[in-house]
Amino acid sequence: MTTPYPFSAIVGQDDLRLALLLNAVSPQVGGILVRGEKGTAKSTSVRALSALLPEVDVVAGCRFSCAPGSPDPACPDGPHEVGTGTTRPARMVELPVGASEDRLVGALDIERALSEGVKAFEPGLLASAHRGILYVDEVNLLHDHLVDLLLDAAAMGASYVEREGVSVRHAARFLLVGTMNPEEGELRPQLLDRFGLTVEVAASREPDQRVEVVRRRLAYDDDPAGFAARWADEEAAVRARIVAARELLPSVQLGDGALRQIAATCAAFEVDGMRADIVMARTATALAAWAGRTDVLAEDVRQAALLALPHRRRRNPFDAPGLDEDKLDETLEEFGGEGDSGDEDPDPDGPGGGGQPPQDGPDGDDSPAGDVPAQGEPSEGDEQAPAAPGGGEQSPVRAAEPFRTKALSVPGLGEGAAGRRSRARTEHGRTTGARRPQGALTKLHLAATVQAAAPHQRARGRSGPGLVVRRDDLRQASREGRESNLVLFVVDASGSMAARQRMSAVKGAVLSLLLDAYQRRDKVGLVTFRGKDAEVALPPTSSVDAAAARLESLPTGGRTPLAAGLLRAHDVLRVERLRDPARRSLVVVVTDGRATGGPEPVALAGRAARLFAADGVASVVVDCESGPVRLGLAGQLAGELGGTAVTLDELRADSIAGLVRDVQGSRGNGRRAA
Repeated sequence: MTTPYPFSAIVGQDDLRLALLLNAVSPQVGGILVRGEKGTAKSTSVRALSALLPEVDVVAGCRFSCAPGSPDPACPDGPHEVGTGTTRPARMVELPVGASEDRLVGALDIERALSEGVKAFEPGLLASAHRGILYVDEVNLLHDHLVDLLLDAAAMGASYVEREGVSVRHAARFLLVGTMNPEEGELRPQLLDRFGLTVEVAASREPDQRVEVVRRRLAYDDDPAGFAARWADEEAAVRARIVAARELLPSVQLGDGALRQIAATCAAFEVDGMRADIVMARTATALAAWAGRTDVLAEDVRQAALLALPHRRRRNPFDAPGLDEDKLDETLEEFGGEGDSGDEDPDPDGPGGGGQPPQDGPDGDDSPAGDVPAQGEPSEGDEQAPAAPGGGEQSPVRAAEPFRTKALSVPGLGEGAAGRRSRARTEHGRTTGARRPQGALTKLHLAATVQAAAPHQRARGRSGPGLVVRRDDLRQASREGRESNLVLFVVDASGSMAARQRMSAVKGAVLSLLLDAYQRRDKVGLVTFRGKDAEVALPPTSSVDAAAARLESLPTGGRTPLAAGLLRAHDVLRVERLRDPARRSLVVVVTDGRATGGPEPVALAGRAARLFAADGVASVVVDCESGPVRLGLAGQLAGELGGTAVTLDELRADSIAGLVRDVQGSRGNGRRAA
C-alpha cells in the first residue's frame, strides 16, 4: 500500500485543511468543494486526511460497512445480529469523471430479477464510501444527473436503486469532497448550494514557502516511509484531536446570540433558502469543538461564514466569488450580543492545534500543510472611423447588461453529452420507443419485453398464469432528452462595428448568449476577426467565465476580413469533431454582414460560408446592422451558411417580434444536423 503524504506536513492551504478537519469532526457540515488551479494540494490533502480518520468497526463480510453495534435493518446483506465485528481503516473512494450511474449507485441484475425472481444487487461506489470519504476530482465535469444522485445521497445518508418495481436501499453516509478548476467550467448554483463549505486554493507566491514545498516533496518522493515516520508524532496529535473534538461536539452550546448573528449574516448577504443558516450553525459548532470549547463565539460564526457563504452568493458565472469581509464584520458587530463577542481566551494553538508553525507543502499534482490556523467616440461607417494610434484599434468597450435570450438549438437528434440545449438520445428522459439491448441492459422497456415474450409462451410450456421471459425477449427503452453543444461565437470586431453604442450592445448580446450556454451546460469558443486576419480568442472550453473575460477586453477597428473569420471557425470545428465526434456544434456569427479587404471579399466570404452548409453545421447570424438604410447583408450571409438571421432585438426572449424562424426550424427537418 502506498504511504500517503502526511497531513501535518502539508505546507500552507490553511483554509483547505481547516475545512477538511471540520468535516472530519462533524460530517453533518455537508462536505467541501475545493476550487483552484492544478498543483495546489487538493488531492494530496484529501488523501492525507483519510489516513487520519479513526478506524471503523464493521460487520464481518458486510459489503455495506454496517456498524456491529447498530446494523442497518434494511441492509441488502442483512439482517445482521448485533454483536462484535472487525475493524478496518476508513476508506477514501474516488469517483472517476467517466463513471456511469450503475458504477455510482450500484447495479441490479434485471434479467435474473425477471426470469428467476432473484434480487441480485452489486454495490456501487456510494456503498464503498459509507463511513469514509468520497472524493470527486473535477466534479464540474461530471454529468448533471450523476452530481444530483451524489448530492441526494450525501444529503439523505442513503442511496436508492429503483429498477422496474424492484428497489434496493442502503446507508450511504460519507464525507463528500469535490475539487474543480473553475477555468474548465462552473457548477450550477443549485449544485453549488448542496456543498456545505467551499475553499479557494492557489499556489503560494512567497519564494520561501515554495522552496519548503519543493524540499518536502522531494524528501517524500525519495523515501515515503521515512518521511512519514518523521511526521508520525504530529499525525498522532491531529488524529487524537479529531477524536476528542468528536466526543466534545454533542456538548457544544449554540446560544441565541450566535444564532442571531448567523441569521443576520445570511440575510445580509442575500443567500437563497435556509441551507446556508443550517450549514453555518453546524460549522460554527464544529469550530468550537475543534478549539476545545463548549460555547460558540463570534469568531466561530465569522469563520463559518467565510467557509459556508461565498459559493452561495453566485447566481451566475459572471458574479465575482468571495465575501466582503468589511460587511461581514459590520453585520456581526451590529447583531453581536453579550457572551458572543469572543471575550474568552481562544485556544493558544489556534484551530490547527499542536502549536506548530505554519508550513507549506510540496506536490506537483496537489501539494502538502502544517498546522491548521483559522483564517473617444468613432464614426459608424465601415472602416471610416478615424484611426487611433497603433493602426486604427479602438479601446475596449464595456458590454451592455445581459438579457434572457430566445432558445437556439441544433436540429435533428444527437447523441452528445447530457445538457439542456438540443434534442438527443440519452440514458435519461422521456421514453420514445424500444429496441434490442446492445450490451448490458440498463433501462428495461417492460411493455415491449412482455409483448416480445407473449407469443412464445405455449412453445415454452407455459399454460397457466405467469410469463416465461428469456434473454432474447428483453427490450431496452429508447429515451429522448437534451444534450449540450459546442456554441462557437464568430464575432466581427472591425471598424464597421466600432461605434461604442453598437459594440456595447453587441457585447451585451454575446454575454447574454454565453450566460444561456452556461445554463444549458454547453462548451463555448470565441473567434474574432478584424484588420487583416482572424484569431481564436478562446479555444473551445467549458468555462464561460474565460469567454466573458476575453469578450470584455476585445478591441475593435480596421477592415472586415469576414472570410478569414469563417475559415478560422471552420478549422476550429474540424479539430473539435476529431476530439469529440458526438458533440454537435452551433455557430453564432455576430456581424453586420459587410466584407472588405483583399480581392473579391464578398465572393470569398460566400464560398467560406458554404463550407458550413456543406458540413451540415447549424448556424445563426446575429444581424448588427443599424441605421435608416440597411443593406441586408447579414441575411444573405445566413442564406449562404444554411442558417437564419436574427436582429439584436429579436434575440431577446421578451421580444414582440420573436424568432419567427429559429435555428431549429430553418432549412428543413435536420438537414444541418451534425
